Amino acid sequence: MARSQRSGRPEQPGRPERSGRPEQPGRPERSGRPERSRRPARSGRPERPGRLVPPVWLTAGLKPAPTPVPWAAVLRASLALSLPLAVGLAVDRPAYGALVSMGALSGVIGDTADAYRMRIFNIAVPQCFGALGVTLGTLVFGHGWVAVATLTLVALVSGMISSIGAVASASGLLLLLNAVVGAGLPMPDPWWKAPLLLGVGGLVVLALTLLGWPLRRAGPERAAVAATYRTVAELYEAAGTDAYQEKRQAVTASLNQSYDLILARRTRQHGRTSSLARLLAQLNVLIPLLEAAPAADLRVRAVGPLPPEVAATVRDLADAVETGRTERPEIVLPPSVRPSEKAVEHALRHAATVVHEAEPDPYDVDDRLGRPASLAVRARRAARTMLLSEPSWRYGLRLALCIGLAQALVSLIAVPRSYWVALTVTFVMKPDFGSVFSRAVLRAVGTCLGLVAAALVLAEVPRGWWDVPVMAVLAALIPAWSAKGYAFQTAAITPVILLLSDALNQQGFDLVLPRLYDSLIGCGIALVAGYLLWPESWHSRIGDRLADAVADTAAYVDRAFGPGADAGRLRARRKLYRDLSAVRSEFQRALTEPPPTGTRAAAWWPLAIAVERIVDATTAARIRVAHGAPPPDPAEVTEVAGELRELAAGLRASDTLVAVRSALPGDEDGVLAPLRHEVRAARAIAGPELR
Repeated sequence: MARSQRSGRPEQPGRPERSGRPEQPGRPERSGRPERSRRPARSGRPERPGRLVPPVWLTAGLKPAPTPVPWAAVLRASLALSLPLAVGLAVDRPAYGALVSMGALSGVIGDTADAYRMRIFNIAVPQCFGALGVTLGTLVFGHGWVAVATLTLVALVSGMISSIGAVASASGLLLLLNAVVGAGLPMPDPWWKAPLLLGVGGLVVLALTLLGWPLRRAGPERAAVAATYRTVAELYEAAGTDAYQEKRQAVTASLNQSYDLILARRTRQHGRTSSLARLLAQLNVLIPLLEAAPAADLRVRAVGPLPPEVAATVRDLADAVETGRTERPEIVLPPSVRPSEKAVEHALRHAATVVHEAEPDPYDVDDRLGRPASLAVRARRAARTMLLSEPSWRYGLRLALCIGLAQALVSLIAVPRSYWVALTVTFVMKPDFGSVFSRAVLRAVGTCLGLVAAALVLAEVPRGWWDVPVMAVLAALIPAWSAKGYAFQTAAITPVILLLSDALNQQGFDLVLPRLYDSLIGCGIALVAGYLLWPESWHSRIGDRLADAVADTAAYVDRAFGPGADAGRLRARRKLYRDLSAVRSEFQRALTEPPPTGTRAAAWWPLAIAVERIVDATTAARIRVAHGAPPPDPAEVTEVAGELRELAAGLRASDTLVAVRSALPGDEDGVLAPLRHEVRAARAIAGPELR
């Protein structure tokens, strides 16, 4: 069992202790007694010791996320799924209308990007794979073992494709989903009608999506960059408080999204347009502000709050980015004395100059992260990742085994089962959607809720034209509920699929109970054949990934104070923060797993927080040196980096966290003093076990 020097529960994200002093490594652990929750109950009173409370890993996904309602997406979904039904009824082809609505449903679920060019890509490419999938499923409909073998092979390919990236994952999902539907439901003859009608549904969603393109060509990219500026303003407001780490993580996520939108769009254009060059330049000048933020955080803790003009100026720059304003107001800031204050002032003035520049030179803008490789190069990398990656084959085989079992059950055993079993397995087994275990539980809960709504509709609403307004209402719930969590998304999608299935096989209310049984069987297959039989799925590899992040942090410490170009250092820092964001996502997934994975992730969580703080302290020290502070002794830098490499080696060698005393002597008034304190705190949590 993994353990930390504190408790077996994780610190709350974004609320680490910020004392700058290491924990007491010699303090013995309390073992053998479960730790009681220290959080107050909702009523404000402490929870009673004898009260039975479900474990966090079981209930984490049942709390709706506080997200706003995407009204534009709600309207698109309502129109895209209800209009085809109306047209189908008008021409006396309700089955055709249902198939078009099914294609539109796939488009609605896949429309997750912000920029219009990315949305075209996200909707159109998966639709092509979906058309291929339904064609294969239609050709093997009712063919017993042939259907089992075909869907198993499709599942293997789908799982391996999913390892390439987000669009490939959606394409693999739709390939398998439509193959399962085609093999489980009777489709109209000839064979090409089903893929054609499903593709038309995707085109309906795409057409509705692109209605705003003439008016908002670069609107999503501009809004993303402005939102990143606002998260930076919130970061400076949170300097010196417990919310600083949480705000810095929000900045990292927003910066990643903005770079991805702009650089992805530039790869599909032959030249450099002035509008994109300007947005990229405005995004790049945030880097000095972000580098100065850790130094400002230390300054606030030592001296006092930052002047309110700092955050106000950043917010004014955000408004200028969003509106395209070029008038340059005068920036009034208090005099800067300390190196951290000078760094913030210089970064602000430089950002203001670039933001208010009307027409930057498109060929004089550094991409910072490097321009993405050409499409051919990325295709070769994707193919190599899919064919030669062990995780790709491992997931493909897991998915193929589960789909093979599900399809064998519904195709070869004389029980009233349907394609819904394999459909459930497909949704539950998506690894990039979260924990398989928690998704199986949430899928069961969401299906039960969705079936209640479907039962009411099928029992009380007559079939025919009444399906159109009912579908308009139910379809609107899909984008509104999807962002709130997987269980809520499942509850919204389930009645929609049941109504569309009823239009194809005319079973009415008799669909409800069989679909409940099918869903529970599918969840059971996923849990046993896709989770319990594969030890790596419940023995998390978070230790290896965290060790890689610690080793990269050691290399960043060497680079930060060694010779080299600033551009290379900036790229290394951005890559490190991206990797830490991925590690944090992996921890969040692992925390929803049952013991021992969830318990181990909880014990290792404080160390993940400590590594992020080490990176911040390194950046702060680098900024102070760049603005006048005395540089550190190279031997001191080497010693700090060596401690981190030793920590990384220890994490790879053991699954148990062992506290290690680390003296790390040095000048307590020097620029590396905060960094040494953070490294000592990390070593007090874990290190190589000394015998």
